[in-house]
Amino acid sequence: MTTSDSKSAKTHWRPRSVLLQFRAIAYLLCCDMAAIFAGFAIAAMTRDSFVADSGWLVFALVLMPLYALIASNLDAYDSENLQDPFGAIRRGLQALAIAIGCVILAAFYLKSATAFPRLTIGLGSALAALLLVTARYVFVRHLTWFVGGNPFSSILLCDRGAPIPSGTFSMVMAAESYFDPEAHDPHMYDRLATLVASADRVVVTCAPEHRMAWAKALRGANVQSEIVVPELAAMAPLGLGPNRDVPSVIVAAGPLDLTDRIVKRLFDIALASAALLCLLPLLVLTAIAVRLNSPGPILFKQVRIGRGNQMFRMLKFRSMYVQQLDGAGHRSASRDDDRITRVGRIIRKTSIDELPQLVNVLKGDMSIVGPRPHALGSRAADKLFWEVDQRYWDRHATKPGLTGLAQVRGFRGATLVEDDLRNRLQADLEYLENWSIWRDIKIIFLTVRVILHRNAF
Repeated sequence: MTTSDSKSAKTHWRPRSVLLQFRAIAYLLCCDMAAIFAGFAIAAMTRDSFVADSGWLVFALVLMPLYALIASNLDAYDSENLQDPFGAIRRGLQALAIAIGCVILAAFYLKSATAFPRLTIGLGSALAALLLVTARYVFVRHLTWFVGGNPFSSILLCDRGAPIPSGTFSMVMAAESYFDPEAHDPHMYDRLATLVASADRVVVTCAPEHRMAWAKALRGANVQSEIVVPELAAMAPLGLGPNRDVPSVIVAAGPLDLTDRIVKRLFDIALASAALLCLLPLLVLTAIAVRLNSPGPILFKQVRIGRGNQMFRMLKFRSMYVQQLDGAGHRSASRDDDRITRVGRIIRKTSIDELPQLVNVLKGDMSIVGPRPHALGSRAADKLFWEVDQRYWDRHATKPGLTGLAQVRGFRGATLVEDDLRNRLQADLEYLENWSIWRDIKIIFLTVRVILHRNAF
């Protein structure tokens, strides 16, 4: 497939790939629930207590949602286990054992253990485990048949005439016509992000001298990224890419699997919707104040770098005079900045100017919590951010946020020296490595302490 076909292919490919992944998770969850219920039902039938004693039914109905919650937390539905039947079985059995233990422990402490027939529960647990193993093995081994296709798409990027390795790829493209990993150009990164946003795996084949540049370029791409290294074949190495016939080194992986992305997205939608509804009077009053204070648009739209290094338009209440707006972000706001209006000074000090970004969250451009998005021309000590630290592009492996770990640690305001950026970058990378929904909630609560900050101007 040629480069000119990429946009049209992406339009049809991405929704299908995501749909198949959702379908795989939903079908596997249904298999798990059916296996657990059937195990206890068969046990009750063998002991002639299917109708006479409802204790097994109560136990099963309590166990099933608890199992689903624990299995999700153990990554039993992530993409890796959807492709490895033995990994899927191991995680499923772990979740089932923990869930059964929790229900039995709760029944003991509630003094209701006598309500559950012990032999039926014991036999049911064993049968549920057996059926769970069988269902997961069969489903994962025949995943493409069950869901109607391969939900895990892959792209092969061939750089500068490099040979095409063997293997099955959803798309094969020549990279040099639209992306040069040696040039740190935001527009090039945006084009790369648009392409790989639809993939679960990106493989690059290139000359040895270009591998390091590609590795750096792909670390912020929010997708598992590999570089073909055919000379490793003789070593038969372990822990590389899934195609053993053509060894490839994994240089990047998206920070969140599909299940975690679903949880984070639902959390963002719920919180952003509730916040917009509660803050509607404040938003209306601020809009009126901005319009009355100085002529011009109420909202300021600025191009920022988002997830996967893809650009988007971020919304803010306009806090500067129209004639002095800095769309590229070359100049950071200072404490006595003459570009800022009277109303602008108030809303910047209280962070009210950032509230329209709740709309960006609902659109999917941003998240409630994540690295703060930067303008293309942002500088630290007269250097562009990516010139200060080569790891800068790595921070874009997830959606940018309204708030983040760097902000709650007090790293905000103008970047006058290079360490101002490095401190933020280090916090952003730490956030990516240790994400959890509970940490997002903690950061949201901690944000309240830094809304009024000495560097907010």
